Parts: sequence; C-alpha cells; structure tokens
Amino acid sequence: MERLVRDRNTPQKVVWRARIVLLASDGLTAEGIAAAVDKSLLTVRRWRRRYMAKGMDGLLKDATRPSRVKPLTPEKIKQVVHMTLHAKPPNATHWSLRSMASAAGVSYSSVQRIWRAHGLKPHPAKVEDVVGLYLDPPDRALVFCVDEKSQIQALDRTQPGLPMKKGRAGTMTHDYKRNGTTTLFAALNMLDGKVIGTCMPRHRHREFLRFLRLIDQQTPAGLDLHLIVDNYATHKTPAVKRWLKAHPRFHLHFTPTSASWLNMVERFFAEITRKRIRRGAFKSVAELKSARGAQKRHHGIPGKPQCRPQAIHLDQVGRPNPRKGRPGETSVRVTTLGRYQLMTISHDFNRLHQ
Repeated sequence: MERLVRDRNTPQKVVWRARIVLLASDGLTAEGIAAAVDKSLLTVRRWRRRYMAKGMDGLLKDATRPSRVKPLTPEKIKQVVHMTLHAKPPNATHWSLRSMASAAGVSYSSVQRIWRAHGLKPHPAKVEDVVGLYLDPPDRALVFCVDEKSQIQALDRTQPGLPMKKGRAGTMTHDYKRNGTTTLFAALNMLDGKVIGTCMPRHRHREFLRFLRLIDQQTPAGLDLHLIVDNYATHKTPAVKRWLKAHPRFHLHFTPTSASWLNMVERFFAEITRKRIRRGAFKSVAELKSARGAQKRHHGIPGKPQCRPQAIHLDQVGRPNPRKGRPGETSVRVTTLGRYQLMTISHDFNRLHQ
C-alpha cells in the first residue's frame, strides 16, 4: 500500500484511499484523517469500511452505482407488450420504435430492450420475406424488383451551356423550360440484371395493370413471378387484386414502410438519374424516353463482364426459404450488377426450364 502511495503512476483516487487506511493504521482518528487527506468525514468512514470488507480490491475498484434513470416498472413493460400485440398506431399498420415510445411515454431504447427481451418483431417479417427472395429464391421462378419513377420532367435549358475546358467546368443555366413529364415503370430481373421497362403518361392502377401484362408477356409462361414492390396505393386496389387472383403465377412481396431502399430497382433509377437525366436537356418527352431506352439497353447486357459472381454457402443463409422445394436446384450467389454493388441470386439455367 505504501508503494501505491509513492508510485507516481498510481491514480490519485487510489492514493488518497490508501492514505486513509495507512493513517487509520497509525492510530489517527477519523477527524484527523479527514483533515490530512482533505476529504469529508463521511468519505473517510466509507473507505475504512470498504477496506475492512473487501481489502485491497475494495480500494482499487469503484463500487457499481445505480442508473440515474429509474428502471421501468413491470406495469409499464406489460403496457408496451400489450400495445405491441393487441393495438395499432392510428396512422400505420404496425408500431415502430419511436411511435411506440411516443405512445407509451418511454424512450425508444427502452422499447427496443422490451421487444428484444420478449422476442417481439413488429416489422422485420417483411424484411425477412424480401431478403429471403434475394438470398434463397424459390425454384422454377423469377424474382423481379418492380417500381415506378414518377413525374420525370423533360427539361430544356433556356440557353445552351458552355462546354468544359481546361480550368473550368461545364456550365448550364439555372432557369429551364418544362416540356412535359412521364412515368417510368421498371422491373429489374434479379437473375441476369435485365430490365423490363416502359413509360406511361400517368401513374394509376390502370397503368400498373398494363405493366403487369407487359411483364406477363415478356417472361416464360411456365415460371412463377415474385415481384418486390413498395406500399404505394396503386399496388393494392381491388382491380389489381382481382387481376392477381386471375393470374396465380404472380406473387407480390411488399417492402416495409419507409424501406423502399430494399428494392434493388432503386439503384437502376439512380443510375438513370445520374447518367441520363440530371445534366440532360430534353426538348420533348420523346427525347426523354429515348434517353431512358438507351440507358436500359446498356444495362445488364448478357455476355459482357458485368456480372461478377461470388459463391456463398447455404449455411450462411439465416433460415431456409419455405417456398423452396427440393434443395440444390438453385445456385445461391452474390453478384455485382453493372458498375455498382448488388446482391442477387442465380438459378441453374439447365434446371430452370425443365
């Protein structure tokens, strides 16, 4: 203990604790020790008791302190669990961490701990469904990522921009002339990266049905089609549901609310925006459609070194897909499509069309 006091590397809190014990062994009273180490009388007595109870370990280690935030009562925990299981928020189909925290009057981290402790997962079911299609697609089926890029504007600049030259970037005017809009419907095939797409003037359930018929025409008739779509209202109208019931090979899988980033076709839309639209000038909607068509033709061309597959073992998949039939008929692979990273799955072509 004296070595601890003399050592310059000893933390100061350990030094004065050791001095309290040493001075007490010399016979000093508690008041004298408090004056010598410049601590309160209560502090001196506390560390003398700590040393008597735990020895040197009691001086070197601080005791655990209770949290400044009071723990949740069993009634509050029961309330959160009951609301999760038997109630719905007024403006959504399921609870999120923050909506539940606001409704229950607790922090969102407390809600997260309660859900984890009780095994409650209000929203990951859709995530597991979508990711399951990417990692372990069903046999004799194609997976398409489907979405709409609405209100694409055919903008023409009022003056031609100056070209780029040494020391100066290319320029364009801030004002523009709007020459109409169009909506791009696209379906990204997760098997080979090809895109089925078309432009339509409006974005209603009628146009969505027309696009579904287009997908039906351009895919082999003997395969099921699993379409990953978002929660837009046009995908759930009674007319769409009737059409899907009459065409049982179509299966819609909805992404969770505010999670359209799970849909891989968003990357295709980002490429169109970055490469064709953002800096483009279009005098008509027809020019805009031709630019969209050029981008689609250069995307996912078979035979080009665009797909760089990397094998992944089935034991890396969290849980088997219940839609699969016999194991081993599907080659599970992680693939890079185009010049950007995408996770996709490749089927065995020889077995796909048997």
